[in-house]
Formats: sequence, structure tokens, C-alpha cells
Amino acid sequence: MKISTGIRYCEPGIRASIRAMQVSNELLGITNENVTGFDKVGYQRKQAVVSSFTEYLGVHGISTNVDEQVGRIQISERPLDIAIATKGYFQINTPQGVRLTRDGRFQMDKEGNLINLEGGQVLSDSGTPIKLPFVPDDLKQIQIDRKGRLSVFNPDTRKLEYVATMGVVDSTGMAVMHPDVKQGYNEYSNVSLQNEFLAVMPTIRAFEANRQIFIMQNTNTQKAISQLGSAS
Repeated sequence: MKISTGIRYCEPGIRASIRAMQVSNELLGITNENVTGFDKVGYQRKQAVVSSFTEYLGVHGISTNVDEQVGRIQISERPLDIAIATKGYFQINTPQGVRLTRDGRFQMDKEGNLINLEGGQVLSDSGTPIKLPFVPDDLKQIQIDRKGRLSVFNPDTRKLEYVATMGVVDSTGMAVMHPDVKQGYNEYSNVSLQNEFLAVMPTIRAFEANRQIFIMQNTNTQKAISQLGSAS
């Protein structure tokens, strides 16, 4: 007769609890990023997409997509602050390629180029950088209509001269036909703090539940090891 002894603990159960806590942490991180971006111009809320196999994949089963709803539009009175009152993005030429953004806080350099805060050139609907023929003495002489057509008042001819049309595209790069551009406005994030706080409560409860399960499993394993050691 052979007597076999040992300890068998539910390792998959412990691993499952750890994975579940990691998933909750990842979801909390996404919510925290949204809350942090609440007052940021052009920030778009991130939505967590949880796979059906997240229970087995852990954090690898979570991805995010962007909520493209229009955020809070507020007046700024700066002539080169531009907001889009519908879905769409401005095109910015950067060293890494064309980047899409809803942050319309633009400036003008000494050469008359329309640029963003990082110095990237704002592109027109033809894909070329927008450059004014001259730098006006007063930026209020620059006019941008709802379709994104930019014009500047020429003091020599005393006429409003067309320069270019701002390129507004959707997330796939297709042109937005009716962008509803607003000059002198900023678009803040589309994050609702109330909704974020309400949505985070189930995640916190799930984390605490899995934490308690992990503690119970770990405690039981330690007790079993202790009792087996004293019996020997």
C-alpha cells in the first residue's frame, strides 16, 4: 500500500482572481484618463471594449475606441480658435505624417502659415498647408465661415480675399461636406463626469470582490501548508 500526500490548491482560481483584478485596473485606468481629459480642448472620451474571452485573456481582451460625439463648445473670442460643431477632424501636417485632431487652437507664424500649438501646419481641403499671402495687423481681419472657408481682409484692395478652405475629414479620412465650423470657439471634451463616476462603481465592486476571493484562497493555502508542516 502506498500513501501519497501533498497539497493541491486551485491555482487556476487564484490566477483568475488576479486576471480579474488586472482587468478592473485597466478599466479604472481608462475611466481615470477620461476624467483627467474633462477640461482638455479637443479631447474625446475613450470607451472600453471588453472581449467575450477577457476572463481568459485578461487585459489583452480589452481594447478602446473613441466616442466621436461633439463635446462642449464654449466661446473664446480668439479669432484663430476654431471648433467643429459636428463629427470631424482638422488635418495637421507633422513630421510623423498627417494627424487628425479636434483641437482647433490655431496660431499664425511669421510667414503666414496657419499652425497648431505644436507648430504643425493646418491643411486645406486640397491637402496643402494653409498659408496667408500676408500677415494681417489684426487677427480679427481673418474670417472663417461655417464651411471652413478662410478669407483675410486686404487693406490695399479693401476687400475680403479668399485664401483656402480648411480640410475637415472623418475618422476614415473622407471629407466632411458640412463641417459647421465655428470661429472664436473652443470645443472641450465630450466627457460627462457624472456618467464616468456612475460607470466606475461596478468596476470598483468587481475589483473588491475578486480581491476578497484572492485573499480567501491565499489564506486557505497558507493554513493548509501550516497544518501539514506541524503534522510532520
